[in-house]
Amino acid sequence: MQEDIQTRVRLNPLPDRLSRLPWWALVAALIGVLFTWTLLTDETYFGILSRVTNGLYITLRVTFIAYLFALLVGLIVALGRVSTNPVIYQLSTFYVEIIRGVPTLVLVLYVAFVAIPLAVEGINALGTQMLKANVLSEIGRSLTALKTGNVENEFRAIVALVIAYSAFLAEVFRAGIESVERGQMEAALALGMTYWQAMRHIVLRQAIRHVLPPLGNDFISMLKDSSLVSVIGVTDLTQWGKLDQARTFKTLETYNVVAFLYLVMTLLLSMGVKWIERAMSRERQKD
Repeated sequence: MQEDIQTRVRLNPLPDRLSRLPWWALVAALIGVLFTWTLLTDETYFGILSRVTNGLYITLRVTFIAYLFALLVGLIVALGRVSTNPVIYQLSTFYVEIIRGVPTLVLVLYVAFVAIPLAVEGINALGTQMLKANVLSEIGRSLTALKTGNVENEFRAIVALVIAYSAFLAEVFRAGIESVERGQMEAALALGMTYWQAMRHIVLRQAIRHVLPPLGNDFISMLKDSSLVSVIGVTDLTQWGKLDQARTFKTLETYNVVAFLYLVMTLLLSMGVKWIERAMSRERQKD
């Protein structure tokens, strides 16, 4: 029976090829074209589009800044996760497990309304002690003058996203580092390199090639999760949508536009990630 099916497929490969075509992408593209036409020709949709895109720059700025710092923090934590020092290993593992166990929305609220005020109080206390000790008095006065209300919501949102995603990125980097054969580190140490020289020149250069695709996927996830910062009043794309819906009461039209803009951005980024994956695959085959 199986041989008969395989024979029919070989004799008539067209149906098999048609079934493998990305029909979902064609349907999505058609819907996208139709909706784009509606956005440009319908007065209601065009008005909503022109208003909510005011938050698009904030969304992209928060995402890019937060992701760059999350990469840095995540790499540092990942190095701690592969460290032979038990204290550094335990501290970095504690950070990763705790942060990954808290929902991103809760973390955004916690950082914005708990961690930042506590940090400001600590800075004020430090300034007070500097004034009492008459050490760098000018700096001490500026530290005591800092108020929680002076910390912008956008900064709080960026800090929250950095903390949330650095834990996930740390595990991506750790997996990439551990994918490099241990013998290469041993060979580098045998040649006289220090541990950090071998890590920087030998291990990390190879690990980065392995982790680029998952890093791209995490960037897409952060772009979508950046919509959570609207709960603390950051005027991003989602917040502009909420404000416009509250003003016009056009719920369906407003959130159609907001969802469409997020979808366009994530699909374009997904295409970029797939291109990177194919490029990495070709390079590995050459090697």
